[in-house]
Amino acid sequence: MAAAVKADGYGHGLQWVARTLKADAFAVACIEEALILRAAGVTRPILLLEGVFEAAELPLCADHGLEIAVHHPEQARMLETARLERPLRVWLKMDTGMHRLGLEPEATPAIFRRVRDSVVATPNIGLMSHLARADERDCDDTLRQLRVFENAINGLPGERSLANSAGILGWPQTHFDWVRPGIMLYGASPFVDSLAADEGLRPVMTFHTRLISIKRLQRGEPIGYGGTWICPEDMDVGVAAVGYGDGYPRHAPSGTPVLVNGRETPLVGRVSMDMITLDLRQHPEARIGDPVVLWGEGLPVERIAQAAGTISYTLLCGITARVKAEITQIPHPGREEGL
Repeated sequence: MAAAVKADGYGHGLQWVARTLKADAFAVACIEEALILRAAGVTRPILLLEGVFEAAELPLCADHGLEIAVHHPEQARMLETARLERPLRVWLKMDTGMHRLGLEPEATPAIFRRVRDSVVATPNIGLMSHLARADERDCDDTLRQLRVFENAINGLPGERSLANSAGILGWPQTHFDWVRPGIMLYGASPFVDSLAADEGLRPVMTFHTRLISIKRLQRGEPIGYGGTWICPEDMDVGVAAVGYGDGYPRHAPSGTPVLVNGRETPLVGRVSMDMITLDLRQHPEARIGDPVVLWGEGLPVERIAQAAGTISYTLLCGITARVKAEITQIPHPGREEGL
């Protein structure tokens, strides 16, 4: 298992995630993320999913024992002309249908031979690709990508890797030698039609704050910037200390759920930089200081993402630096303790 910990561990803290996960290897986007892990004492293999951006990065990769993806012939050329102190583990990345990064499948055997013959690559060259629509359970594109991948690697030696989180959970025929879980590690569903709990996943992050004000407003009074929500009756409105300056989505509409004292409460009015306003008509017991959960334990992040017209990845990765992170150990089935 190569655990995807890019983008600051999907917003959970890169170093903490790497120290916590019992993965065989880690996958990051770029060398900067890999060097943070090495500086933190992480010794397990680290794969650069985008490879190197320039030849000057190759000696650093060699010095730190990093593995690199080669997704373009130019990267193969860099390897052919490099002079390194130690060889690099290389993964050839093919474009089997994502049409983002990747070698043309028919060109892969020739690139394989070029990399194999270079003096700076280890003999155990890996073969990988990325699934574009595995999150859609009824989409045949995943099977088409699988066929392209299998045809492209036919006759080539080396370990194979294709499955992301959705591939791991929904497409067992894509597992091969290495899987690359990402969003599922953090307790969110990779599928468009399910929540985390449906897949047996638990949230790692709970994003929470507190009520800092409760105001009694009259029927017809507008709330927030632009006055986009009008009080339908005399009512209590709560103000919670969180906003887009913390990573809560600015475009979350009125009606987006939050939890106040563990019970659902709708957001009303526009999200501000530092505050949101909440309809407390069903919470007459609410008091200043009460806990407010934005997503996490008790409120799946997928629901907030759906309401805001985005995806859970965006929300988890979007938590800003001013939010204080607290690490709490919780019981985990089948283990003495876990995080």
